[in-house]
Amino acid sequence: MQKIQLYIEGQRVDMFKDESVTITDTIKNAKDIDKVFTEFSKTFSLPASKLNNKIFKHFYNYDITNGFDARIRVSSVIELNDLPFKDGFIKLEGVDLKDNLAHTYKITFFGNTISLKNLLGDDQLSDLSWLNNFNKKQSDGSAIVYSYPDIQSYLTTGLNKTVDGVNYAKPLQVPLVTHTQRLYYKTSEHIADSGNLYFQNGGGNNIHGVKWNELKYAIRLEIIIKAIEDKYGISFSADFFSSAGTSNTYFDDLYMWLHRTKGKATNGGQLTSSTLPVVGWADDTSNTFDKMVDNVLTVFNSSSPTLSLAFVPVGSDNYNFTVYRNNVAIITSGNISGSVSYVMPITNDTNATYRVEMTSTTTIVFTSVTWTNSNSAFPTSFVNTSFIKNDDFELIITQQIPKMKVLDFLTSIFKMFNLVAFVKDNVIVVKTLDSFYSSGINYDITKYLDVTKSQSNTALPFREINFTYDGLGTFLAKQHDQLFNKEWGKIEYNEDSSLKFSGGIYNYTIPFEHFKFERLLDLSDASLTDVQWGFCVDDNQESYIGKPILFYNALKTDTISFVDRVDADNIAIRQTSIATYFAPCNSNMNVTPFANQPSINFASEPDEWEGVENLNTLFKDYHSNYITSIFNKSNRITKVTAYLPLRILLNYSLADRFQISGSSYKINSISTNLKTGKSQIELLNDL
Repeated sequence: MQKIQLYIEGQRVDMFKDESVTITDTIKNAKDIDKVFTEFSKTFSLPASKLNNKIFKHFYNYDITNGFDARIRVSSVIELNDLPFKDGFIKLEGVDLKDNLAHTYKITFFGNTISLKNLLGDDQLSDLSWLNNFNKKQSDGSAIVYSYPDIQSYLTTGLNKTVDGVNYAKPLQVPLVTHTQRLYYKTSEHIADSGNLYFQNGGGNNIHGVKWNELKYAIRLEIIIKAIEDKYGISFSADFFSSAGTSNTYFDDLYMWLHRTKGKATNGGQLTSSTLPVVGWADDTSNTFDKMVDNVLTVFNSSSPTLSLAFVPVGSDNYNFTVYRNNVAIITSGNISGSVSYVMPITNDTNATYRVEMTSTTTIVFTSVTWTNSNSAFPTSFVNTSFIKNDDFELIITQQIPKMKVLDFLTSIFKMFNLVAFVKDNVIVVKTLDSFYSSGINYDITKYLDVTKSQSNTALPFREINFTYDGLGTFLAKQHDQLFNKEWGKIEYNEDSSLKFSGGIYNYTIPFEHFKFERLLDLSDASLTDVQWGFCVDDNQESYIGKPILFYNALKTDTISFVDRVDADNIAIRQTSIATYFAPCNSNMNVTPFANQPSINFASEPDEWEGVENLNTLFKDYHSNYITSIFNKSNRITKVTAYLPLRILLNYSLADRFQISGSSYKINSISTNLKTGKSQIELLNDL
């Protein structure tokens, strides 16, 4: 018999002498293959002794002030023969009474990885306030906003950001994914306000392309992991999640689209008073008195005595404006209703520049907004009629991140990449299953076996396992299913299709949305462009929310048309060309050559960009070794009984192999009665 001792917050507790405590460790039980955490829990009883009553502060007596709070986890350690065996925490479940007196405390002992589940609870990704460190720009600390300049900046280049002394590479990007507008590319067609990405200078029908308000930011998954660490005071190892000096091309370059609501981004209840320059004046090319360039008026001659600015709105809604001379505010006026005009002396104002910015909480149409020069010998005015309310507002990441529990996010990442977790030296070690098994050592347990009884059973619980994503509701993903009678990215694994009666079908489903992206053809001549995009609509081509969306981003070079101004009816009124953009991908196109590109498809699918089948799938790189061993006809689950010595009980890891009579086995589960030292062990052939 072994001596068992339990410590609660460093205090040794009394235990029943005949209490049988059994601890079960399991790793990827063949009958529950989506199990991601590897620790254990055990409920057992403690006597209501004087010592235990003191530790639990007479919990049964609810009249006691400052009594024991059963809602709070309490650190705990189990020892065997005075040597540390397991650490974790306990939860008090209740007290059994006899004759109105406390008799037994019921507690549950949890291993440390289980405590992670308890720690995260029902918290949402939106509760990760550390994410908001990335709401501001690196250069000047100003807020990142939903506006055409910032959307364009993060669509074409992105910015690095230093937080807490750590530099993060492009934590935010804007991918070419639209929520409503369908994009295409056609050099021979010019339809105003269309989604044609071909750029041609000029106005009228030439104004078309991707509208800035169709796009949303995306955040690197690495940032979400760091935010989880910050909020809960935990640390993940760098075995899978990258850190300084490490790299994981499968995970590091993954982004989550900040797509919380259907359609365009909303401000999450922020009070918005939009600020934007008055635009739309025609350029003057006389160079005699003044010139409009990019909606900034430059005065070239100081001989003219005055410059005036007049506003003639339609209706009576309030508006505000500011006039800047050489980027310094010289006139500010607020809560204006109706027509107004202002005169500005310009003596000795050679080469000064003037800009007007306006704010309004409503859309306002003007009959005119007019610059006028009092010297009739020169051009007399520039007129603008198209000021509209802008939808600009500050980016608050926690208000834009999809609705998802923190625990569900982590569990989903674990399932995607077949990860396991365990606690070592106060760090949550996260490894792929293959990496975990490669770190184990061998123990020969032959002489510790109870040879009177053992079993050898089939290890094949299912005839087929389907690996897929829960979210396949976007237009192109559904179209793929209809065309090929197969879900996009899904693999249906069975070693032998004739195994029709060997178990059922197991669905291994990841609760993320899985996009199918599209590389565009030039519809004029069917030539392949360098433009790839995503379309976040359903099969009715209506804006779609779905599950949280993950993808890689790759910076591509191609000139496309970017609509940076729209009117009150969301009609394109101004465009510019951009030479680079971030293309969303299921393959990590930041890795070259193509043969080495990781893919977040489970099945080998034709790559949307290359048009060639990408074999580097989630299944091949993270799941196949385990699954193929399970389906191997030679595989067995061997059940044995053993009395393992303390040197093994205190030191084994589920990554280790047990050897029996020269044969090697992986540990599927081990259940040990700590009092008797008797272990019931399930082993898998080490194939």
